[in-house]
Amino acid sequence: MGDPKGFLTTPRQGPTRRPVDLRLLDWKEVYEDFSRDTLEKQAGRCMNCGIPFCHQGCPLGNLIPEWNDLVYRKDWRTASERLHATNNFPEFTGTLCPAPCEAACVLAINDDAVTIKQVEIEIIDRAWDEGWVTPQKPVTKTGKKVAVVGSGPAGLAAAQQLTRVGHDVVVFERADRIGGLLRYGIPEFKMEKSRLDRRLTQMREEGTLFRASVDVGTDITAEQLRADFDAVVLAGGATAWRDLPAKGREVEGVYQAMEFLPWANHVQQGDIDAPPISAEGKHVVIIGGGDTGADCLGTSHRQGAASVTQLEIMPTPPEKRTAGMPWPTYPMVYRVSSAHEEGGERLFSVNTTEFLADDEGKLRAIRIVEVQRDADGRFVPIEGTEQELPAQLVLLAMGFVGPEKGKLLTDLGVEIDGRGNVARDEQFMTSVDGVFSAGDMGRGQSLIVWAIAEGRAAAAGVDAYLTGRTVLPRPIEPTDRPIA
Repeated sequence: MGDPKGFLTTPRQGPTRRPVDLRLLDWKEVYEDFSRDTLEKQAGRCMNCGIPFCHQGCPLGNLIPEWNDLVYRKDWRTASERLHATNNFPEFTGTLCPAPCEAACVLAINDDAVTIKQVEIEIIDRAWDEGWVTPQKPVTKTGKKVAVVGSGPAGLAAAQQLTRVGHDVVVFERADRIGGLLRYGIPEFKMEKSRLDRRLTQMREEGTLFRASVDVGTDITAEQLRADFDAVVLAGGATAWRDLPAKGREVEGVYQAMEFLPWANHVQQGDIDAPPISAEGKHVVIIGGGDTGADCLGTSHRQGAASVTQLEIMPTPPEKRTAGMPWPTYPMVYRVSSAHEEGGERLFSVNTTEFLADDEGKLRAIRIVEVQRDADGRFVPIEGTEQELPAQLVLLAMGFVGPEKGKLLTDLGVEIDGRGNVARDEQFMTSVDGVFSAGDMGRGQSLIVWAIAEGRAAAAGVDAYLTGRTVLPRPIEPTDRPIA
């Protein structure tokens, strides 16, 4: 424990966001630089608890008290080593994870939690700046070939682990660039893609091969995949989106979030000058109150929307934990993201009943109604609360219902579980011998920290299958669920 009185004498201090009027002029990450001296004091707030519940809140089992203490003692390089001991990509979690570790911090029982996420991102940023992050090439080669289908965080984590123990790994991605949702689902202002690109460079130097613009199941058949590789890891995510079959759904101007968000990233990559689906000058309505909805919100602001309204069918969350959200669970409380801070209106307890078109068949408005739950938990409309909202663009951000049931899964013949995901055994292997599943494809829609943990755990299963044993860590079981 670096500072035995740190949690008593040092108040929590998080990063400062850049002024709204300035950050809306660009697509850079929204946070200002964080003072190293301030961060070291923040790390000193960690109490090095006898039972560190932050470990329980983090599925990766990150050694949080260890690297907090090391940062407080100014031993940043060793802190980087301890950070990488459990997490392949701390720059991804440090920017994108909602930090369930902080919710589980013992200090959070009656005070503000340690700024774990900020310490994490500052460690890895300095590690890159100092040149401490280098390729870890395998010492020996096994001669075994592994295909990883999908290049999101689960696929990348599995690929890096398997490459480092000597397998020949090829990562397939159907998009034109590697990265999955990290590349085209996450806006630049949440995580600049330079973070992803430098990590991919490291993986290439370690020996991982990447093949983009390959739709496995079509461009490469399932039969070819099984014939060419000794093992396969399915890490394609839960990309089947939830739709809203309300009246007028077919009207021009209603899109899924993932039909909208990737275009903004293509603009930032320099592929196109302007997105074909844009919020510029339009009244925008976002249906869905989660992280994807907030991504649509921030993107709409930067594209110059006339107004943005975000709808959520659930009631307004409480400001603080309730009896139904006991510590150390992750509390479903009211949160204000950087995108919400930038403007727009949030409406809770409302349902969309109809999309309205103008004389040309284009979206002009939506009809909504306030709702409440009945005794059976169903949402029922409240009479007399109907209203119209002007809208020329509606974005559906209501989550995902599982993996796409296309040719790949059909031709492989993998079993689907009762939740619509790819079923796995205790080694993360599917019902097909030698075919494994990691990430949202097997777990269902979840957090990036769970995706990386799944990729690491599945890699251990693959390695054991190919060699009869493994030294790779297995942070979670296929049946693990977040503390909720």
